[in-house]
Amino acid sequence: MSILTPVPPHQSFAKRAFFAVPVIGWLARDVMYGDADNIWYLMVIIATALILAVAAWGLPALVVSALAVVPIYFVLMIVIASPWTPNA
Repeated sequence: MSILTPVPPHQSFAKRAFFAVPVIGWLARDVMYGDADNIWYLMVIIATALILAVAAWGLPALVVSALAVVPIYFVLMIVIASPWTPNA
């Protein structure tokens, strides 16, 4: 991961501003435009941050991280249970 990851020249202001955020934007830019293996590095970083948070703060850190994932699961369940058919 590098701050020098090439980015396509024609992007919206919002995307350029998001990629300029020091840690989060750099990681997002590397996942989107960098090497294909960067997604695995990001997953290791997230797992390590979660482990360190649980080690430092205990069960509240685990509960807060689980609550942060709840909207994603709700959307996933709605998509899976929807009666939408692609070729109807």
